Amino acid sequence: MAVHPQARTVAEAFLLDADQEAPGLVEGLYLTGSVALGDYRPRTSDVDFVVVTRQRLDCAQNAALRRVHSRMRSRFPHPQFNGIHVAWDDLTHDPQHCGPVASVLGGRFRTRAGADVNPVTWHVLAERGVPVRGPHPLELDVWDERASLQAWSLGSLDQHWRRWRAKAGRLVTPRGLAALGSLAPSWSVLSVSRLHFTLRTGEITSKSGAGFYALHAFPDRWERIVNECLRVRRNSALPSLYENALARRRAALDYIEMVLDDALATSPA
Repeated sequence: MAVHPQARTVAEAFLLDADQEAPGLVEGLYLTGSVALGDYRPRTSDVDFVVVTRQRLDCAQNAALRRVHSRMRSRFPHPQFNGIHVAWDDLTHDPQHCGPVASVLGGRFRTRAGADVNPVTWHVLAERGVPVRGPHPLELDVWDERASLQAWSLGSLDQHWRRWRAKAGRLVTPRGLAALGSLAPSWSVLSVSRLHFTLRTGEITSKSGAGFYALHAFPDRWERIVNECLRVRRNSALPSLYENALARRRAALDYIEMVLDDALATSPA
């Protein structure tokens, strides 16, 4: 598939620097996230990656990659180059048994983290991962189980997003104030819609795809906030569908609560 030039530039810059810092270490580099799902937006998207090495990283290799990612963060403050570093063998097993791995979030390298070590990442890699280096994902033995994907999605809604909604509901907090902007409501509304889509279908869609799904999956009263979030994601020059930021924030929070309640009420125990 065609890769946005901005995303390819970032990925190739990483490989060039990594090969100079630690020759032969990086055996595979795959782009996931919005790039793989055909929904990369230069203004708002990250470049999500899975880097594969022969074995788990040792201390010296972690230090080398920390230096590489530090330079990447300075060179490319946007888009951020975020993802995980795993071994080939890790991809053949349930990611929930993988344990902490080296990862990059917000452009910062961590040796024992990895929020993206989950069935969604494995599924996107297996089905639609974009190889920059290494065999095509269809040639790899990547673990991919629909039941685990759906169970993880339900858990994410019930745990992470339920907490997120509670914190964002308090206006005079960092998260509550962020929800007065345009990006936080769009990101959150479309993210929970993606998880709902996965629960119902066992598949993955992009944030834009989730918005179109939501327009048909939920009652008409929610069309306005979904269309507003799609407008923001497209970086449209059209005016907001809401008279002010407070009204949009309220609609987004109500929508998220509705999706959470619907998912939990209709999913098998």
